[in-house]
Amino acid sequence: MTPPREDFAGRVALVTGGGSGIGRAIALEYARNGGTIVVLGRRPEPLEETVRLVKELGATGDSVACDVRDAGAVTAAVDSIVERYGRLDALVNNAAGNFVVPAERLSPNGWRAVVDIVLNGTFFCTRAAAPHMLAAGRGAILNVIATYAWHGHPGTVHSAAAKAGVLAMTRTLAVEWAGRGIRINCIAPGPTDTAGAGAALWATDAGRERVLGSVPMGRFATPEEIADCAMFLLSDRAAYITGEVLTVDGGQWLGKAIYGDPGA
Repeated sequence: MTPPREDFAGRVALVTGGGSGIGRAIALEYARNGGTIVVLGRRPEPLEETVRLVKELGATGDSVACDVRDAGAVTAAVDSIVERYGRLDALVNNAAGNFVVPAERLSPNGWRAVVDIVLNGTFFCTRAAAPHMLAAGRGAILNVIATYAWHGHPGTVHSAAAKAGVLAMTRTLAVEWAGRGIRINCIAPGPTDTAGAGAALWATDAGRERVLGSVPMGRFATPEEIADCAMFLLSDRAAYITGEVLTVDGGQWLGKAIYGDPGA
């Protein structure tokens, strides 16, 4: 079934980590719905490919090479976007970093690297966008987290802690900004068929089958399915929703909670 199209004509969205996977899918779906897209990330080449695909859809696209861990660079990037387009209606904090490692072998540098990207980077981007949204009296922010932020997953203590922090930040800012026109929510994808997730979390065929065995629906999500849900949360149809998490995981975490992990 084709989901209903949103009307993002005249609106501008910034998607971090927009050069691949879920970030690219969200950028392209926003463009299909009539919006202008700016993608941000560290490597220019994948960002430029996303922009090319956006333009193929007949939409306006742009890219900014920037490290979300650099608060000053992030602020300058967001300010330049608003200066160029005159507005910023939506922010999708999708930039992430992850690798599987037992907690006792996780180095301080490894911990800092993931927390810096996921938690600090999300806050820096949100903080940079907020003055523009507050001045306009409206804005939608969507933070991409993961279900293991609350149910736990071995080998991901750094990422889980960072994403749990993003969830707490989301709920805090939802209350703080609700009366000032900004909505902020999370989307929590389960196993999604992207190259990045595959390399980080199920690098072997056996690992892939184990993960599939934990999903009651028996398959991975596609990036496009995550993007469809993101469009709803960014749209005016979600105008009364803030501080919430939309879990899109094929029943995985509920299945674990009720039946245990069949792949363990």
